[in-house]
Amino acid sequence: MEAVPFLVIVVVLLALVFDYINGFHDAANSIATVVATRVLTPARAVAWAAFWNFVAVFSAGTGVATTVGSGLVDLKLVDTWVIMAGLVGAITWNLLTWYWGLPSSSTHALIGGYAGAAIGRAGFAAILWGTKWRDTMMFIFLAPLLGMVLAYALMVAVFWIFRNSSPKKMDRWFRWLQLVSSAFFSYSHGGNDAQKTMGIITGVLFTSKVIPEFAVPTWVVIAAYVAIALGTLSGGWRIIKTMGGRLTRLNPRSGFCAETAAALSITFATILGKPVSTTHTAAGAIAGVGSIQRFKAVRWGVAKSIVWAWIMTIPASASVGWLTMRLIDAVK
Repeated sequence: MEAVPFLVIVVVLLALVFDYINGFHDAANSIATVVATRVLTPARAVAWAAFWNFVAVFSAGTGVATTVGSGLVDLKLVDTWVIMAGLVGAITWNLLTWYWGLPSSSTHALIGGYAGAAIGRAGFAAILWGTKWRDTMMFIFLAPLLGMVLAYALMVAVFWIFRNSSPKKMDRWFRWLQLVSSAFFSYSHGGNDAQKTMGIITGVLFTSKVIPEFAVPTWVVIAAYVAIALGTLSGGWRIIKTMGGRLTRLNPRSGFCAETAAALSITFATILGKPVSTTHTAAGAIAGVGSIQRFKAVRWGVAKSIVWAWIMTIPASASVGWLTMRLIDAVK
C-alpha cells in the first residue's frame, strides 16, 4: 500500500511538470504580438503574461477541469498508471514541437495522450463516446475559426472608427490598448489551460481513492495556476518567432484585435467548460487580422505547417501514450 501514495505523488508532480511545459510552450500565444509590435520587451512581456495567467485562479471556475478529468475517459477503467502514461505522451509531443518551433496544442496533446493510454489499458471501451467528446472535438475546430472571424470583424470596426485618424495616431493609442488585450488573452489562457492539469490531477486523486468524489481540491487549483504561470515566465522563444513574425506582419492595432478576438473565443469556451487550443485560437486570430490587408499578407505556408501540427497532435500523442501504457503493463 505504501507504493500507491508514492506513485500518486509522482504522477501529480508529472502533471505539474506538464502544466509548466504548457506555460513555456504557450508563452508565445500570450506575448508574441506585444513583442512583435515592440509594445513590451520580451522580459517584461513574459512577466506581464505570467501575472495574468495566475490572476485567472480567482474566477475561471473548474468546468474545463471536470470535462478533461472525468468527461472523456471512464475513470472506472483507468488507474494512476494510465494517467501517468497519458502525461508522458502529452509531454513528449509538447517538447518535440517546442524543439521544432511549431505552435502545436498542449490541449490536443493532453487529450490525445490520455485517450491513447486509456485505450492501451482497456481498449476503446475506456473512451466515453458522448456529448463531451463531440463538443470537445467541435470546439477544437470552432475556436480558431471564431478567433479568425472575430479578429477580422474587430479590424473592420477599428478601421471604420478611426477612419479619420492617421496610422501613426492610431498606433499611439493601440500601443496602450494592447497592454489590456495582452492581459485579457493571458487571463483567458490561464483560465482554460491550467484547468486541464487540474482535471488530470483530480482524476489521479479520485482513481487512487485519495478523495471520495471527483471535486477539484483548492490546493490543486492553486498549484496548477502557479505551475503554468512559472512556465510562462520561462518563455518559449522558438515559437514566439513563428507566432509573432513569420505568420504575418503585425502592428499595435492588429495585435490588439488579434489578442482580443482570441481571448473572447477562449473565454467563451471556458464559460461553457470546453477545453480548447489557445495556440490555434491565437493563430486563427492572427491570420484573421493579416488577411484583412490582403490575402497574401498571411504567410499561408507557415499557416499550413501549423495546421499539420494541429492535425497530427492528437494521434501522435495518443500513440506515445498507448505505447507507454503497453510498456508499463509489460514491465509491471
